[in-house]
Amino acid sequence: METFESLGIDKPFIEKLKERSIVKPTVIQNLVIPRLFEGKNILFRSATGTGKTFAYLLPALHYMTCGNENRPQYTVGRGPSVLICAPTLELCSQIKEEIDFFRELLAPAYRQTALLIGSVNLDRQTEALKKTRPAVAVGNPGRLLVLAKTGKLKLHNLRFLVLDEADRLTAQECLDDTKELLKIIEKEIKKRETDNLHVTACSATVSKKTCAQLGTLFESAEIIESEDHEILRERIEHWALFSEKRRKDQTLRSFLSAAQNKPGKRKKAGVKALVFTSRSDEAALILSRLQYHHVNAAGLFGKVNKKPLTGADRKASLDSFKDGKVDVLVSTDLAARGLDIPGITHVIALDVPSDTEVYIHRCGRTGRAGKRGVMVTIGDETQMRLLASLEKKLKIKVMPKELHHGQVCAPEV
Repeated sequence: METFESLGIDKPFIEKLKERSIVKPTVIQNLVIPRLFEGKNILFRSATGTGKTFAYLLPALHYMTCGNENRPQYTVGRGPSVLICAPTLELCSQIKEEIDFFRELLAPAYRQTALLIGSVNLDRQTEALKKTRPAVAVGNPGRLLVLAKTGKLKLHNLRFLVLDEADRLTAQECLDDTKELLKIIEKEIKKRETDNLHVTACSATVSKKTCAQLGTLFESAEIIESEDHEILRERIEHWALFSEKRRKDQTLRSFLSAAQNKPGKRKKAGVKALVFTSRSDEAALILSRLQYHHVNAAGLFGKVNKKPLTGADRKASLDSFKDGKVDVLVSTDLAARGLDIPGITHVIALDVPSDTEVYIHRCGRTGRAGKRGVMVTIGDETQMRLLASLEKKLKIKVMPKELHHGQVCAPEV
């Protein structure tokens, strides 16, 4: 059994991880951390909730610590040494929070981190880059590209590049920005005397196709997969709840009420539910109906009536859900991509995706950090057939459920 110490992690990091009750590396961390310390380029796949963020952050921050005199990779200069690109504003903010968690362990010259996301004023970001000279930058591809093309984000000092949720970064809505950003980085690296850029990409569902779309920077990357799909099959229960399309919001409300009333429990069960639907307009409609019926809910999605929700609105919703001020968060797949929200008891899908990847990402919001969770699909006859197909592909067991007298129960045979 590997330990963080045997993987080469410095003692201050090990002690800091104990504050999160993290005392031993996960399977994917055992596979990834040694390879990144060796300077290898990798693309790794692991189920959600298995510690992917720390798998790349610990090696990336290793040479910035106060106690480490040997810093062969990083030098302080104009432009970050570490750049992390993620598809959503929320995921970028979450990654920065994880970096800030280790901030006190870093040498003073390396403690500045820039969050470069599209919801923040561009001039303010430009001024902050000049003033703080961050060693680490985290951002979404659109904003990083704008800053790089205008010369505001200097990339010639870059030593460590991470693409988090790489499959989403190579999806249609992000691919052009991602590829153009990588071309700019590659051009800058070629100007240097030594080509010592280390690259890594990760997600729950990355593939060889993903690697090919990332271009020449990743053409020699090693693909690593961890055998951790037991999380999907053993820690998460999969339920199917039939409902006609026109009654879905009513079925959702009834289920949320029933989930709080477990048989034999005097007190209401603590339910923290993430509700998924594919489109922002549907998410907005579901949210409004839940709130109309006094369900304590908030929303996390892109647009309402073609008008984007502000970053502040989305952050307020996410913070309220994390802090327990609201019990239900209604979201689209893109908005909640990669988020680590502690304590989600139920993920509820109001449609069935056409491929396994989306289903895996939805499931991955629950059953995290060793806990158990429930994935509930509410759908009509057509969607139940799609779910049956996913059940076979993923080799999971989906249990039919029904609502009876305010309780969730198995249907009578």
